[in-house]
Amino acid sequence: MVGILVKLKNITPDTLVSEKKVKKNINEPNKEAKLVALQSIGYPFLCNLVENPKIEIFDKELFELYAQEQWEGCIVDEGSFLFDQKLLPDYAFKIVKAHPDNSKITDNTSILLIEVQESLEIKHINTNIQMEDIIGQERAKTKCKIIMKYLKEPDKFKEWAPRNVLFYGTPGTGKTMLAKSLSNELKVPLFLVKATSLIGEHVGDGARQIHELFEMASASAPSVIFIDEMDAIGLDRKYQSLRGDVSEVVNALLTEMDGIDHHKGVVTIGATNNPHLLDFAIRSRFEEEIKFTLPDIKERLKILELYTETMPIKADINLDKLVKCTKGMSGRDLKERILKVALHKAIYEDKDSVTWEHMKYALKQHKTKQNEPKNMFA
Repeated sequence: MVGILVKLKNITPDTLVSEKKVKKNINEPNKEAKLVALQSIGYPFLCNLVENPKIEIFDKELFELYAQEQWEGCIVDEGSFLFDQKLLPDYAFKIVKAHPDNSKITDNTSILLIEVQESLEIKHINTNIQMEDIIGQERAKTKCKIIMKYLKEPDKFKEWAPRNVLFYGTPGTGKTMLAKSLSNELKVPLFLVKATSLIGEHVGDGARQIHELFEMASASAPSVIFIDEMDAIGLDRKYQSLRGDVSEVVNALLTEMDGIDHHKGVVTIGATNNPHLLDFAIRSRFEEEIKFTLPDIKERLKILELYTETMPIKADINLDKLVKCTKGMSGRDLKERILKVALHKAIYEDKDSVTWEHMKYALKQHKTKQNEPKNMFA
C-alpha cells in the first residue's frame, strides 16, 4: 500500500527505529482531533548517506489511512511535529492546523498533507468577541442570523444554505470583528485569510492554496472562511492588467464558491471596501451582500465611552463635544487616529490625564492627513 502513496528515490525503511519516537501523552486530552493538516518538513539533519526526499501524495484517502494507522492516539498541537516511523523513519511533518488544538488522533480524524507558502497565512482565530460587543451595525448583525442558524444545523438547509456572503463598507467599521464574533459564539473555526496571500509566486500556487484552504475548512466543518480585501484578487477584468494575471486564482475561487465540490457546513465570507471594483463573475457568486455603515452620533459616543474607560491614564474630556467633532469617522479612526494620538501626546508631556488640548492636537493631525494631496509622490 505504501508504494502507491509516495514517489521516492532509493529510500529504505530502518526496521530498528523505535516506535517510541512518536510520543503519546500520559495525560491524554478527551478531545478527538477532527482535522490535522501537515506540512512536509524533512529530516532533522542531512548527511551524504541520506537524501531529503520530496513527498508527492497522489491518493489522499490512502495517505490518510497510512497516517491514521501509525499516529492514532498521538496528541496534536499546532506548531509541533509528527515523525514517520514506517516508510521514512524520522521524517518530520509539521502540524500546521489541528482542530481542535491539543486533541488526539483517532480513526475518524481527517489528515491532510498540504504545501504552505510563507506568503499564505491561514489563521484559526481564538477570540472572546461577542456579537453584543460590536457597537452599531444592527442590520448586519440581524442578517448574520441566517449564517448562525445554518452553522448550527447544516443538515437542515441542504441547497438553501447561505454559502457565500459579502461584507462591504468603509474600513474600520467592524467587518472582521463580526466574523470573529460569529466564530466565537458558535464555537466553530474561523479561517482568516488576506486575499493578497492567495497569489503565489509560481504558476499554480494560488489555485492550490485556495483548494487547500477550502479542503481544510470542509474537513473541520462547520466552519467559516473569511477572505479579506477581496478586490485584491477579484478585480473587474478591465483592471486586472494593472495588477497582473490573477485569472488562475479567480477561476479556482469560483470553482470552490460554486460548490462543485460540495462543502457542507462551510460559509465563505468575502470582505471589501470597494464592492464596485469586483468582477461581476465574483460578485454574482455572493447570494447575500451586507453593508457596514459608519457609526452615527449615538454609536460614536458609545465607542468613545468604551475606549476611554480602558486608557492607561484618565481621560479628562467632554465626550459629547468630541462626538460632534468626529462626524464621518469609523470606530477604528476614533481609537487609532484620535484617542491613541491624544494619549501618546499626553504621555510625551508627562501628564497625568488626557485633556481637551490633546484631543485638539489629534483632531488637527487627522484633518491634516485627510487634506494631504493623494499620490503626490507616486
